[in-house]
Amino acid sequence: MLFPMANTPLLDWTLEKLAKNKVKKTILAVNYMADAFINRYGKKAYGMKMLYSRDIRPIYSENLQPFQKLGTGGSIKKAEKLIRYEEPFFVSNGDILTNINYAEFMKRHKASGAIATIALYEVKDPSRYGVVELTNKSRIVRFVEKPTQEEAPSSLVNAGVYALDPQIFDYIAGGRPVSIEHEIFPKLAEEGKLQGYNFQGYWTDIGEPSEYLKANQLLLDIEIKQEKLSKNVALECETEVYKPCIVGENVTIGNKSKIGPYAAIGEDVTLGKEVQIENSIIFPRTNISDSTSIKGAIVGEASIIGRWAKVESGCIVGDHAIIHDNVTLTKGVSVCPFRDVTESVLTPKCLM
Repeated sequence: MLFPMANTPLLDWTLEKLAKNKVKKTILAVNYMADAFINRYGKKAYGMKMLYSRDIRPIYSENLQPFQKLGTGGSIKKAEKLIRYEEPFFVSNGDILTNINYAEFMKRHKASGAIATIALYEVKDPSRYGVVELTNKSRIVRFVEKPTQEEAPSSLVNAGVYALDPQIFDYIAGGRPVSIEHEIFPKLAEEGKLQGYNFQGYWTDIGEPSEYLKANQLLLDIEIKQEKLSKNVALECETEVYKPCIVGENVTIGNKSKIGPYAAIGEDVTLGKEVQIENSIIFPRTNISDSTSIKGAIVGEASIIGRWAKVESGCIVGDHAIIHDNVTLTKGVSVCPFRDVTESVLTPKCLM
């Protein structure tokens, strides 16, 4: 949720849209790196009150005390006392990017009389998602999780945003992990208490690197629309910047470099001369040397890319990795954090 999208954490895009739709309070279900969220957003963000629910429960054994995630339903149940709503409320997955109209969504939910309404988005391949079958009055009669393309009852998929009535708590068992998608929604569909809200606009998740790049493109196309350079970016002469793209604070770009389209360059990045970056995300504090080309790739924080290197489509370079001079990473190569790569890699693989 804190991954940068067009140089802004994904969660910030969601919080901003919630605030614009007059949401007053947000509860984050947090587990891994919970303190990072609390430190960033504190008690108030975008004019909304911020609360935090720790989305873990201990499982005790003789000597170990590991933790188990509660799932979507379990997280909602655990936050029940914090929610304390007599009115319906939203639940949203943390790995999606959308411009859904939350106010209109809630209006439709309240009018339906349903216990739950699922935001639905039409996709070409529904096999990776929860797919619904609707009546002509938008009631969901069947909910199928990740069907084959032949088994899918429609092309409308669960967009990961829900409007829920407080009665939902009666359906969720406490003290254990619960999948609202597998356990609760099918039951509500059988009872005729599950509605769908089919919306237009944009929607994507960032579960895969390709989707992360796609989401970045969406934001640059729709929200940024142009070349957005911070005031203290140092551009040498004959540098070309193609829109849409975004360049963060304290970035240095060398002579005759070409940046964009669809480039997102984080703060404190140094680019040498004749560098080419296109359709890529460059995390902060990275150093990219002269005459290097990066296209369709993700380059992690504080990485070092040498001279005349080439990082091709679908590559991922982990934080603090070093790619030496004249090294080519072919399509689909992943480099783990802190890895030192001294020779070209010409077949897709993960370098541990």
